[in-house]
Amino acid sequence: MNELLQEQVVDAIEGLVASGAENGVQAAVYRRGELIVDAVAGMAAPGRPVASDTLFYAASTVKGVTSTVVHVLVEEGVLSYDTLVASVWPEFGAHGKEGTTIRHVLTHSAGVPAVPADLTLSRFCDWEAMCSVIASLEPWWVPGERVGYHAVTFGFILGEVVRRATGSPISSALASLVGEPLGIAGELYFGVPASELKRVAHFEDDPAGAAMFASLPPDFPLFKSGPRSLFPNAALANNTAVTMADIPAWGTVTARGMARMYAALMSEVDGVRLLSPSRLQEISALSTTGLDEMTGGPAQYGLGYTIGQLGMRPAPPTVFGMVGIGGSAAYADTATGISVAVTKNRFNPTEINAFDQVWDLATKLLS
Repeated sequence: MNELLQEQVVDAIEGLVASGAENGVQAAVYRRGELIVDAVAGMAAPGRPVASDTLFYAASTVKGVTSTVVHVLVEEGVLSYDTLVASVWPEFGAHGKEGTTIRHVLTHSAGVPAVPADLTLSRFCDWEAMCSVIASLEPWWVPGERVGYHAVTFGFILGEVVRRATGSPISSALASLVGEPLGIAGELYFGVPASELKRVAHFEDDPAGAAMFASLPPDFPLFKSGPRSLFPNAALANNTAVTMADIPAWGTVTARGMARMYAALMSEVDGVRLLSPSRLQEISALSTTGLDEMTGGPAQYGLGYTIGQLGMRPAPPTVFGMVGIGGSAAYADTATGISVAVTKNRFNPTEINAFDQVWDLATKLLS
């Protein structure tokens, strides 16, 4: 631990809670394989303080975990980035999707960025139903020709590829390939087991953030990605059916688990390194650029992570990771060996202030 940085981060997140900006927060920082900060503040639920092992719904932050599972399988030779999705999942090849590769999915250029507008929550939480829906989709563009954030389909496509290739659900692959080797199998989940629900944080919407998000015009591109009823908010985060379902576009995690995973992508953590240095360089390099068809902003994707961005903030090109709608985020910097993760339960879809503060403190003191 770094006592000075630990103290500064605790002061920062406790200040956010005291001000009413946050309810409960976790923050973790690793540098070159060493845990530097493990800090908590506030309440996970009424009468239950946040602990380091409290589980937080972290939305798309967990896309970085999904990508990591795929990279480990590539490292082991089970898959390659140019594997055709339809070669392991034949049904997916319908309607012109037969040329889609794993690389296309990881770079959000597969051409299937949306699910039907009439998709119900019950089908959304049903793995077989969702895979059937996605296999039947017609692509919006030829894979690789354009890029657009695949908010939901990203996780299900990669998850089904993993299931077909290994014979096990991606939740099992996450545990065996990432969680167990790093000692964090109980801190990274796509679907939370019933036995662990007692550790899950309760969410509340941030009124200002929710109002700002609601004020976006109806033709905002991302709203085309699926039914508005399935856009993450506090109610969805608190829905037990969602929490327990395998949805690898989202997930429920600890900040400590996320920061440790990113640390193990970059270097050894207690003797475990998930990827070779050459693989790390490949996955954290900028792969797709241009205008994102779904967000309307710049597309800066590597192989499953955003590159050179911290949410909407510009960052050095050595920074990679993912932000989640609601305010959680996890990023790493290959230049400094620093990884930072922050989870929180005051759901704000428009900012990541808590993460920004912790990242700035960590990079200032440790770089």
